[in-house]
Amino acid sequence: MNNRFSAIQSFDDDLDFEPQSAPAPEAPAEIPVLAEEDTPPLAPEDIPESVKQQKPLTIDEISVKDATPAQQKILDAKVKLHRQMLEEFNLVALEELPRDELVKEIHKFVSDYVAKERLALNTTELEDFVGTVVDEMTGLGPLEPLMRNDDISDILINGPNNCFAEIKGVLQPINIPFKDEDHLLRIIQKIVAHVGRRIDESNPMCDARMPDGSRFNAAIRPITIDGPLVSIRKFKEDKLTLEKLVEFNAIAPQMAETMRHAVAARKTTIISGGTGTGKTTMLNALSAFINPSERVLTIEDAAELNLQIPHVGRMETRPPNNEGNGEIKQRDLVKNALRMRPDRVILGEVRGEECFDMLQAMNTGHEGSMATIHSNTCRDAISRMEQMLGMTGMPMTVASIRSQIAGAVHLITQLTRLSDGQRKTTSISEITGMEGDIIQMQEIFRFKRTGLTEEGKILGHFEATGVRPRFLEELKAMGIELPGEFFEPGVELK
Repeated sequence: MNNRFSAIQSFDDDLDFEPQSAPAPEAPAEIPVLAEEDTPPLAPEDIPESVKQQKPLTIDEISVKDATPAQQKILDAKVKLHRQMLEEFNLVALEELPRDELVKEIHKFVSDYVAKERLALNTTELEDFVGTVVDEMTGLGPLEPLMRNDDISDILINGPNNCFAEIKGVLQPINIPFKDEDHLLRIIQKIVAHVGRRIDESNPMCDARMPDGSRFNAAIRPITIDGPLVSIRKFKEDKLTLEKLVEFNAIAPQMAETMRHAVAARKTTIISGGTGTGKTTMLNALSAFINPSERVLTIEDAAELNLQIPHVGRMETRPPNNEGNGEIKQRDLVKNALRMRPDRVILGEVRGEECFDMLQAMNTGHEGSMATIHSNTCRDAISRMEQMLGMTGMPMTVASIRSQIAGAVHLITQLTRLSDGQRKTTSISEITGMEGDIIQMQEIFRFKRTGLTEEGKILGHFEATGVRPRFLEELKAMGIELPGEFFEPGVELK
């Protein structure tokens, strides 16, 4: 094996081999699970001291539960095989080989190794072993087992020796076997290059979508102090539906039913909330109620939306190239989308001057469009839109700005991540128009806190405010009539 691959020794050693079929362990019993699904990552300074003091898990502990002696022997053999292959192979040359030839070379090497170590593997197990080795050699090295593990929702790397993962909603320290900072940086470069973006000293930040749909963000020196910072929000193929959100008590059934019919009736909706409150999850869930005959265009910085309808066109922004040219902003995509005959336009997140074009679209025949926005309350969402309209630099009065918002937006849904980790739909409000220079808004549903348990869990319930939304008349004309008890004030919604 030294002939073909020995000319240039490998500069990479990002390998770690774990069996794909082994089940993952349950989360430690003494650590409370704070969130059911899609728990957002925490910043390093927000990680509780109790978590930092936990003993880090190893990839073996995550990937294998109660390994038998035979399984443990295979694990040990893979570690030895890893070291030997680093000495025998030039991974740079391997990556340039066609996959068939690569598999052939690896198969011969692994077969010889298995025979030498007298491992009890049948033909099928040997083929699986070879496939795992190939994936590891040409994949993401130590990250591969974590990316394959469905129990892990987020991977947070604060330098090569300080790593965390969210396992079944629980943030835990974990040992990811990076050799050094250069090793981690090579993996970052591999991910970034695969999606056609770049990261270096002159451009030390990158936000990208990985091939499987996972969201990837990295920052490197000189803007980081202790080595590369990496955050990976793993893509979930099984998206949460509105029914699932009801099961998790993130929204009351009556609220979900009202939102469902509002979307079907083409009521323009803004989903508001802080980081990690589940805005994208809610947007995906509500998309299931868009008429399948409608054409929908989505616009995002990094494509995350996976709408549950057939006729969808997806677009994402592009950063500038090495010369600083070629940047395509969300505003450019919104303008172009309006020339593509959409029935609805959906923005993954509104954060700048594209807000003006979005409101224009909502006011000119694209009712039922949706977007998410970062804000803490429904009223704050309106204030943020006013500020973003001011960013366009156009000479608009406050009255005209507010008139644009009041005419375009019908509903604002507020999502909140409570201090105990629960995520709730804390308010659904309807914009009813203008009174003077003030946008009038009425709250329809809300989450009312009622107490706190000794364990720190927040108690509360959903309730209606007693205000009946104005679009009920439109729903009635469509043959949809919501029960009056949905809107009885002070009654706990279950």
